[in-house]
Amino acid sequence: MTFGQQHHETSGRHVLSFDVEEHFQVSAFWSHARREQWDRLESRVEQNTLRLMELLAYFETKATFFVLGWVAERYPGLVKALAKQGHEIASHGYGHQLVTNQTTSEFRDDVRRSKRILEDLTGARVLGYRAPSFSITARTLWALPILAEEGHLYDSSIFPVRHDCYGMPGANPWCHIRKTEAGNLWEVPPSTLKVGPIRIPVAGGGYFRLYPYRLLRRLLRSVASQGHPLIMYLHPWELDPEQPRMDGSTLSKFRHYLNLHKTEARLRRLLSDFRFTTIRNAVKEVRDAYDRYYEPIGNVRGHVVASGYNFQTDRDRSVAPWPFARASVLPPEPPDSSGGTSVENVLVQPTHRRSHRAP
Repeated sequence: MTFGQQHHETSGRHVLSFDVEEHFQVSAFWSHARREQWDRLESRVEQNTLRLMELLAYFETKATFFVLGWVAERYPGLVKALAKQGHEIASHGYGHQLVTNQTTSEFRDDVRRSKRILEDLTGARVLGYRAPSFSITARTLWALPILAEEGHLYDSSIFPVRHDCYGMPGANPWCHIRKTEAGNLWEVPPSTLKVGPIRIPVAGGGYFRLYPYRLLRRLLRSVASQGHPLIMYLHPWELDPEQPRMDGSTLSKFRHYLNLHKTEARLRRLLSDFRFTTIRNAVKEVRDAYDRYYEPIGNVRGHVVASGYNFQTDRDRSVAPWPFARASVLPPEPPDSSGGTSVENVLVQPTHRRSHRAP
């Protein structure tokens, strides 16, 4: 029996996303000396992401993958394989530099470089961005108009919680429009739940490994009952309990290594209990805006690509908060010849078909 024949407890579609980075690139273990060692450290991102792809294929689930440009350069076949399987490719920046540690020009160069790499590999426009460690905060809101200027349609970097390393307490916790001087940008915050006077994170990552699954499922159901899609996130390295251990503070090691051996089993339960898809499909306005503004226009860097967002037209357009896009209104995902779903059929067609087999 395939997973598609099994019963889901939740009828609506939620968002599942992954930040594709190496285990040694996390901000908790950052140092300039370690950054210079990246090419000499053991790489595990390919095997971990391929494992995720197998798991998602079994559960017939599509997800949004926020990929580092640094990873995409070294594993282009992996990015192509993700796209061929029908997953949405979005940007995690190039070098996992925190936005809070960059100047405006450095940030622009970083996101532009990553976007170009990913679009060259997939032949499709990259719509979304998520900052390393959710580092768009009240001090770095200047980053949002730059994202709009560089052609991003949505951001998923603002975490409306209080945390010692990131977060924007009091920010809008639901998917919504943010108006910038460069045009509208949709914000897709990771899921949180208000408990008494505080808002707690429930979206994934370390919280996914910290909470007992029964408690987490109860919290997620509470969020979903409010009529909003869940916005979940994880990292491929979180399914890898055998990864080499890094030196760091006690707190950093606790956050990074806690319950790694439980992640895959919990993810299987999550995929059984809730229905997930990509940000582009789950959030109606993102899908509608893509359909309106990202029509194929011609050859750029060897691909047929999509037209850019019409900032001048849409800068002052009033758009309501995003409603929950139900599965019944999602567009069909045509199968490719191999029995899976090809992103080439859903988005745009490369002028030269290339192998999407992962190396």
